[in-house]
Amino acid sequence: MAAQKEPVLDIIVVGAGFAGLYLLYRLRTLGFQTLVIEAADGVGGTWYWNRYPGARCDVESMAYSYSFSESLEQDWVWTERYAAQPEILAYANHVTDRFGLRKDIRFNTSVVRAVFSETDGLWTLASDEGLSFGARFVIMALGCLSAPHRPDIPGISEFAGKCYHTGYWPHQEVDFSGKTVGVIGTGSSAVQAIPLIAEQAAHLNVFQRTPNFSIPAWNGPLDEESQRHWKNNYRTLRAKAKRTSSGILNMDSDHCAAELSPDDQLRELDRRWQHGGLIMWNAFNDIMTDPASNELAASFVRRKIREKVKDRKTADLLCPEDHPLGSKRLCVDTDYYETFNRENVTLVDIRSHPIEKITAQGVQTSNDSYALDAIVLATGFDAMTGPMMKIDIRGRDGVSIERKWSDGPRTYLGIAISDFPNLFMVTGPGSPSVLSNVLLAIEQHVDWISDCLCYMRDNGLEIIEASRDAEDNWVRHVNDVASQTLYTGSDSWYMGANIPGKPRIFMPYVGGAANYRELCDEVSGRGYDGFAFEHKL
Repeated sequence: MAAQKEPVLDIIVVGAGFAGLYLLYRLRTLGFQTLVIEAADGVGGTWYWNRYPGARCDVESMAYSYSFSESLEQDWVWTERYAAQPEILAYANHVTDRFGLRKDIRFNTSVVRAVFSETDGLWTLASDEGLSFGARFVIMALGCLSAPHRPDIPGISEFAGKCYHTGYWPHQEVDFSGKTVGVIGTGSSAVQAIPLIAEQAAHLNVFQRTPNFSIPAWNGPLDEESQRHWKNNYRTLRAKAKRTSSGILNMDSDHCAAELSPDDQLRELDRRWQHGGLIMWNAFNDIMTDPASNELAASFVRRKIREKVKDRKTADLLCPEDHPLGSKRLCVDTDYYETFNRENVTLVDIRSHPIEKITAQGVQTSNDSYALDAIVLATGFDAMTGPMMKIDIRGRDGVSIERKWSDGPRTYLGIAISDFPNLFMVTGPGSPSVLSNVLLAIEQHVDWISDCLCYMRDNGLEIIEASRDAEDNWVRHVNDVASQTLYTGSDSWYMGANIPGKPRIFMPYVGGAANYRELCDEVSGRGYDGFAFEHKL
């Protein structure tokens, strides 16, 4: 049976997370006929799917919000310093309804294939249910962390109890009361979920291969004074954030570690610890380039861990020793380390004794077995490239994105790909994305892409494509900048190291969000240097 064909549109956006919503708002305002296609039955992207216990943002609420509407900024009221998943999802739905976006979103529709036709310059997208959509432009707003990684552990399908993944959490409440639970993984999702699961479970076994650095959030209700300060100064604070390396205020440091006395180093580290959150990442401005500077901060955090965890052996296992602080995404927690002082919590070291298989009864390691009623897979995502690779995307001459990225992602600015005309990405590999406040990164990308589309419309241009030279130069620049840092010395998901067989290449751009913004503006200011255009067919 032939696929049901929909009318050809100006633009199709794939994904109704925060990127897709702002794209729809901006493009519709500019007069482009736009449709958003979304696999879920609601908006929110990662905040729709990730409903595990304790799920919340690691960027403070007032900053993790849209800046495109001053009235939205003033009207919305956040209740916590770090918003939890239900509140962030409520915000996404509020934005959707406030600006009447829902009518232009097609829910419950998964895009499985996207093919560019050189004959008519159009993209055709196919859904999992046989629907076909046509558009001049396609914008992938898939998110960097939207393809959950489910590890291929022998016997996992034989487990008789309930098995959950933090990235595909049920919409109904999961009750662990009276159950023996195993959490596999100790990344960000696990760090957030473990304290709450431990409060419910009769016993919790945490299976840890690699410990991660985690900084306390010191989360709590957002007081009226803080809200008022932000709302009275939003324009100034947003502008200041855009001039930082991460898009996060109070994060950048003016000093390298060696410029400070030992006492001043300690005071700065303690100040950032007491403030909480991600700002420990940049305690010194050379923390990601100088191993000695990094070790100062890492040693400080290890001392804090040992102060919190009573059992010496457990504390030692929780202290990261094999990677620099910040080379894996810092975790932000509430009572994570304290949870290991509970009598009903056991830390299982699966680096020394790996998981051999999962049985009907539970987990079998190389030296012991653990009977479980439920397993939680907190095993992360096929980050950055995974969401794109899940779709069969075909560009010029039928080249597939899978083949194009077989040795690692290749993009120009993290926005476009040579051989794939009229295809854009939001916060793609080769952009700061996951190393920054992603809401500011999204808005910067959406505004740049929207301006580019207006430029094309105003100049009678039909096709845009990144040149191979520009792409090669950008990939080289991204790799050169990363090679000068400590990021590449860690087996992180930034490097694709959590996915078997994935090329080991550092995927984000570490040159800083402010610098990246300037580079993008220079490209557009020179008439979109590095892009080739074609006039109307």
